[in-house]
Amino acid sequence: MFVGIDIGTTSVKSVLMGEDGALHASAAFPVPVSRPRAGWSEQDPEHWWSAVCDTLDALAAAEPKLMAAVSGIGLSGHMHGATVLGEGDAVLRPAILWNDGRAAAECAALEAACPDARAITGNIAMPGFTAPKLLWMRRHEPALFARIRKVLLPKDYVRLRLTGGYASDMSDSAGTHWLDVGARRWSDALLGATGLDRSQMPELFEGTEATGRLREPLRARFGMDRAPVVAGGAGDNAASACGIGAVTPGAAFLSLGTSGVLFVSNARFSPNTDGAVHAFCHALPDTWHQMGVILSATDSLNWFARLVGAPAPELTSALGPSVARPSPAFFMPYLSGERTPHNDVGARGGFLGLDGTTSRADLTQAVLEGVAFAFRDCLRVLGDAGTEVARAFAVGGGANSPVWLSIMASVLDRPLDVSAAADVGAAYGAARLGQAAATGARDPAALMPPPPVQRTVEPDPALARAYAERYGRYRALYASSAHAAG
Repeated sequence: MFVGIDIGTTSVKSVLMGEDGALHASAAFPVPVSRPRAGWSEQDPEHWWSAVCDTLDALAAAEPKLMAAVSGIGLSGHMHGATVLGEGDAVLRPAILWNDGRAAAECAALEAACPDARAITGNIAMPGFTAPKLLWMRRHEPALFARIRKVLLPKDYVRLRLTGGYASDMSDSAGTHWLDVGARRWSDALLGATGLDRSQMPELFEGTEATGRLREPLRARFGMDRAPVVAGGAGDNAASACGIGAVTPGAAFLSLGTSGVLFVSNARFSPNTDGAVHAFCHALPDTWHQMGVILSATDSLNWFARLVGAPAPELTSALGPSVARPSPAFFMPYLSGERTPHNDVGARGGFLGLDGTTSRADLTQAVLEGVAFAFRDCLRVLGDAGTEVARAFAVGGGANSPVWLSIMASVLDRPLDVSAAADVGAAYGAARLGQAAATGARDPAALMPPPPVQRTVEPDPALARAYAERYGRYRALYASSAHAAG
């Protein structure tokens, strides 16, 4: 048996998986997010740990015999979070999260201090990454910065509490902006540019490797017969890729969650910093991946739902299972700035093309299309990096909307597969990594097949042509309107 733990932004989820990949139990507990100032986003690491223990206690209560047989644990977590520890592993301040925008000025300073940063990391320095946050601390909280002994990512702080060891995996560490992503090792030049060194970093492992064993008091608490190994694990998107089977070159998934991700697995390091593509290590050895990331996917629809006072499912179901033509209105989904392809924290959203006949249904459809056009941006810059995405699995809460998937398939002009599996998310992918570490699998990809396809959403040829014309107009709107209210 194997356990997967995912440290999400709003909840921690743990699953119990058998050797055949079957899920036997799951549990989730919420974690709060603090926003002490506009643009800031923080969490207390103790909340992660408390929720992890709550989920594992719940699994042990639900399936005590199966928990007794657990031999491997895998970890996943939201990326980029800066968890800073002092003497005795004391947490020095709340962790600064991936969606915190305070370090925009530090990104430019970091790249000026290390001119080779983009070549080393394969990424543009972005405020969400870990390194700019530490440079912000160095400038604004110098007394705390001087006390730092270790910097850990969220899931790796949980690992410390589970095993007592400082370790991280390649995929999560690639999002710090301290990793030489092609060579899969820490970059002394980038660490030095933020006033840190390797002694303050965790040891690096592949996601499929064992990093330690569960501490004895915890083994007894959760009713396990022997101390399971804890795998290197993965950042949340790489873990989701392991869950959906996107671990071989060209395999892809599209995640319609709060934020949006177009993820594709690569056989080599393939950056495109001009298009703000994320080029990271994958969770498997000798494998990399690219991501186009948009910051407001289902968040855009939920914002509109709050604005008009109607539930999001009610708004989308009113459109029917598909649409016959594009909305007459445009929506720009830049409610929190944007990553791919603009890397623009100042970009803002908006509706255009409204007149006296514009209806609520027109605006709902425009929101769905605007998010789809943002994904088309991601597809375009992935192509500029030499990566062809022929089809993709669709996952995330937005993938439950038939009309949104229909629009998305036609905007991208690509078929989208929907899984028949009940859960192929990050926690499930983490469990697969725990299995690889516990069994010492020589071919970990063999443990990570894609799930059965329940249905495929094909693009509508006529609608795809209409959307291709609309997409050209959408691209022009960014330049003319994204900062109109700034």
